[in-house]
Amino acid sequence: MKLKRLTAFAAAFAAAAVLCACGSSDPSAATSSGSASEGSYENTEKGDTAAVSDENKKDSVVIAIGSEPETLDPTQGWGHGNSPIVQSTLVKYNAELEFENDLASDYSLSDDGLTWTFTLRDDAYFTDGEKVTAEDVAFTLETAKEAQGSVDLTYMESAKAADESTVVITLSQPTSIFLNTLASVGIVPEHAYSEDYGRNPIGSGPYKFVEWRPQEQIVFEANEDYYGGVPAIKNVTVVFMSEDAALAAVQAGEVDVAYSSASFGNIEVSGYHVEAIASADNRGFTLPMEPDTGKTTESGAPIGNDVTCNIEIRQAIAYAIDRQQIADTVLNGFGRPAYSENDGMPWNNPEVAIETDVEYAKKLLSDAGWEDTDGDGIVEKDGVKAEFSCLYPADDSARQAIAMAAAQQVKEIGIQINVEGTSWDDITQRMFSEAVMMGWGSSSPNETYYLYRSEGAYLDDFYNPEGYMSDVTDGYLDAAMEALTAEEANENWQKVQWDGTMGTAMQGECPWVWIVNLDHVTFVRDGLSIGDQPLHGHGHGLPLIQNLQEWSWE
Repeated sequence: MKLKRLTAFAAAFAAAAVLCACGSSDPSAATSSGSASEGSYENTEKGDTAAVSDENKKDSVVIAIGSEPETLDPTQGWGHGNSPIVQSTLVKYNAELEFENDLASDYSLSDDGLTWTFTLRDDAYFTDGEKVTAEDVAFTLETAKEAQGSVDLTYMESAKAADESTVVITLSQPTSIFLNTLASVGIVPEHAYSEDYGRNPIGSGPYKFVEWRPQEQIVFEANEDYYGGVPAIKNVTVVFMSEDAALAAVQAGEVDVAYSSASFGNIEVSGYHVEAIASADNRGFTLPMEPDTGKTTESGAPIGNDVTCNIEIRQAIAYAIDRQQIADTVLNGFGRPAYSENDGMPWNNPEVAIETDVEYAKKLLSDAGWEDTDGDGIVEKDGVKAEFSCLYPADDSARQAIAMAAAQQVKEIGIQINVEGTSWDDITQRMFSEAVMMGWGSSSPNETYYLYRSEGAYLDDFYNPEGYMSDVTDGYLDAAMEALTAEEANENWQKVQWDGTMGTAMQGECPWVWIVNLDHVTFVRDGLSIGDQPLHGHGHGLPLIQNLQEWSWE
């Protein structure tokens, strides 16, 4: 397969952001992970200024986001689904979700789909002055594979340097999402890599790491030798704040950009404007698909729910929810209905969209024998009431509001959902037996693969706690992953959702009830351009800075 054919294939599979940035163990965590100490980022050295003065604001910004990364090491997951900023990648995404060369000046794929060959540009250097070589690329990929973190390279057999500027990567099977993975794996220097790299990284990207104060801030400065051109914003301070604290910082004029929430989106602050950035960041219920028979996971967590195991219950919930109303009221209009994990993507099946139909939902229940015989407003069947709990992380007000609004709507058809806020530690033990208000969102089809593969059921990784398993779906997933053309892959990704008879869609097996896709509400100081933001994934603020080198003061 030559480059021309590959380019068309790659463009169709391009992705701007993926799930995580919440930590490798918690891809569905809440947005608040700490707040900066008062005054900790004021009146400090270059690159560490909060209230930007008139004379230096043309090259500095302070950004408030909710989640602090665990590491700045790409082999351990830093930058997963986004630009890693400090490091360069072989290929990258543009705002139109197409692949572009970054460290690679050219690449090709063999006709059998197993061998990728990348040629590197000759003007890329790490910030310590050493040239980026094919050995660094091979070392990075092999290290990431060995780490077995959020970067999945289990299908990669080897990465080897053919010469200083050529790296050859061999796969064990054709893998249609491989470029998506490479676009978020920053290349690390083999000569300067050590155990503390994640806290003191060296890279060849548009920004250099300066300082990290845990639970407070990270400071970057522009890489003056960056081959892609020196960014207009020279000094960057990223502070970690809860949404409430970030709003207060905006109102006090202490930050230039603040990742916020829909509940604050209509607040007007002098000197700032709100940008609602489109995302694939969705919220919905996971619904356990097995009855409670006493089974447990390997870690001892109970499996199964005697209410949600019934397909008519799951489907009735899906049809009873008015998604647009929740987007308009709960999200203040900063969102849109969600029908799948990949709404609007080329691999999405448009047939998964359903209309709100309360009467149909009631008929599904009555046809299956669910009736309210005691007049308490809750239907029952064989002595089992249609009542269960839905968990959400207690510090996430948006998930709480979405869950409560949906529960109120579903009550009309006789199903009682008890919304309960708790900790993520508690959720990890109860998510296999109770519903959870989860959050995902990726513009890469690999999320579909991990959400629904049978071998992923009941693992401690949040992907498939509901226990969806299907040999038919597994066949479609494997065919999509191994496809050599975008058309073939997309056809199979769509069949995963709905093949006309069955699928993961809400009119199908309905392991998920998708509710809304969020807009990422961001306060931006007037006069600052944050560039053409790519579609955001589920990242709690970090997707915001993936195009940082494009930001500028007007």
